[in-house]
Amino acid sequence: MELLELDSLDLPELRPYRTLRGNLFDADGSFVADSPRVVDQLLGRGLEFLSLLCTPEYLEARRSLIEAAGVPRVYLGERKLLEAIVGHRIHHNVMAHLRRPPSVPLEELPDQVLMLSRLNNMENVGAIARSAAALGVRGYAVPTAGPHPYGRRAIRVSTGHITRLATHIYDDPLETIRAFKARGYRILAAEVTEKAIPLADFSPVPGKWVLILGNEEEGVPEELLREADTVLRIEMETDVKSFNVAMAASILMYALRHRL
Repeated sequence: MELLELDSLDLPELRPYRTLRGNLFDADGSFVADSPRVVDQLLGRGLEFLSLLCTPEYLEARRSLIEAAGVPRVYLGERKLLEAIVGHRIHHNVMAHLRRPPSVPLEELPDQVLMLSRLNNMENVGAIARSAAALGVRGYAVPTAGPHPYGRRAIRVSTGHITRLATHIYDDPLETIRAFKARGYRILAAEVTEKAIPLADFSPVPGKWVLILGNEEEGVPEELLREADTVLRIEMETDVKSFNVAMAASILMYALRHRL
């Protein structure tokens, strides 16, 4: 492990810590995580670290974990210096630059999978991942066109628990749903429609299932609803249009996991 005490802020290697632009990370397949709570979670997950940017105090407290994770390079600086690098005030003492894990092949996903359809909000992608990890839903299928679950804000909101999920990045939603069907998954969709079954009336069937959640504004596309074996809706007051998608995901996953 190489230790570098920072005396300059202009090192090109520090660029990932200075930018919030997702296209930089999309191009090289990496991501940046911050805060001890998140980085501590990542250190024990077998991910490929590219570097750490931290205070000497963090290094001293976590040295054994950092060495065990195989972190090749650690940049050291006081918090004020870290703030100068990232360009805004921070309330933590560590950031990490890592390689995104590869997409898990669909055929290697577990029996229970949450599938996102065109979500726009990166925080929702992270919040759903956190709930899935907490409730024991270990499969996550997300579209190439949407926010990446290892984006900076998503990883922060998930508090690093996205690493507990087998994540599959898909291109074509219809092809993906049909591939799940061919492998014996029951397809469930969450949407408010006239024919949707109230969640309280639904009796989950043991076995493999995929739960589809739609875009925050438009919901699940009609072509995907036609592929679903069952459409579910959460009962709510008539003058409230819908739940936040992350909240709805938590309610549905809890019901599917604990009412079998």
